[in-house]
Amino acid sequence: MNIVETENKHTSGVYAKQTLTIVRGQGASLFDVDGNEYLDCSSGHGVANLGHAHPKIAEALYKQANTLITLFETFPNDQRAALMEKITALVPGMDRVFFCNSGTEAVEASFKFSRISTGRKNIIAAMRAFHGRTYGSLSATFNKKYREGFEPLLPGVSHVSYNNIEALDKAVNEETAAVILEVLQGEGGVYPASAEYIQAARRICDERGALLIVDEIQTGFGRTGKMFAVQHFDVTPDLLTCAKSLAGGVPMGAVLIGPNVKNLTPGVHGSTFGGNPLSCAAANAALDVMKDEDLPGQAAAKGAYLMDKLKAIQSPNIREVRGLGLMVGIEMKQKVTGYIKALQERKIIALNAGLTVVRLLPPLVITYEQIDQLVEVLTEVLTQETND
Repeated sequence: MNIVETENKHTSGVYAKQTLTIVRGQGASLFDVDGNEYLDCSSGHGVANLGHAHPKIAEALYKQANTLITLFETFPNDQRAALMEKITALVPGMDRVFFCNSGTEAVEASFKFSRISTGRKNIIAAMRAFHGRTYGSLSATFNKKYREGFEPLLPGVSHVSYNNIEALDKAVNEETAAVILEVLQGEGGVYPASAEYIQAARRICDERGALLIVDEIQTGFGRTGKMFAVQHFDVTPDLLTCAKSLAGGVPMGAVLIGPNVKNLTPGVHGSTFGGNPLSCAAANAALDVMKDEDLPGQAAAKGAYLMDKLKAIQSPNIREVRGLGLMVGIEMKQKVTGYIKALQERKIIALNAGLTVVRLLPPLVITYEQIDQLVEVLTEVLTQETND
């Protein structure tokens, strides 16, 4: 079977397919069908925080698959109960959790919970924000390239300038159900919020009776050097959405829920696969690994090391290096398509964030030797001009 030809024949058409066929992963490395090794600085868009094929995840999945795979949350389960206890302990004051299957589902749930809790309809998001591709989350996503062709979207959703306290203060009123923010915008260009902005968002929501939703789908579970990025600023939201690396690579999403969220009664929302024992077993193992291996601490130390190395690169093509922990953006003075291709040719898999930013999201288990390898290749590539 020719894998590329088969996928191209049967694919839906919504993905820009690569010619690189990946068949195996180990730690921070991916391997193609010919056995060539690539340093993965995308982590599947931030999923593989623990790296690929972590033995503790594989063991948990094997054991649970031989025990019980699926069970609707109406029936209590040992794996789900253990995960509920572990995940709510990560954010003091957020004692409830709703489980689903993805980040966009978590955002959709947070919008429903905000509306049913407050009796209000309006949602305020930030410019450059990315919150997902289903209708509610897409309505809060700012970039028009994701929205075009799908209007009308969810009514009552508006966008304000990011990191602008005055703009947020003017926008939130008695009709606002919730404000949703990323503490560190990912798809929007790896833009970090200021502590003052996130703290002001908390204050403004409290004053106006709106709920604060923090989207930690990409930043969560150690990526920025804390378990959640909002913890850098000593702020607790009313709803915290997470997914991606929660279950060590197995699809899973969750919404952590604070005491200001009301009216969550049976039938208000649900998910057939949400909180299934197989995903919960993987997530329990993943959270244990994050704690035992101190992945947030590793991200903080390795991120600082990487940022220092990147800022030392002497290139007239680089405009700015920014980020937090192991979520790093390199803003170039030209489009980055050519740079991403050149990196892949040199066995580095990276992402873009918009037109001009190279985004690095390596597994948190990346070694310092691999970071040095990454910086060496980036120095070579980013000091050259591209035609793209």
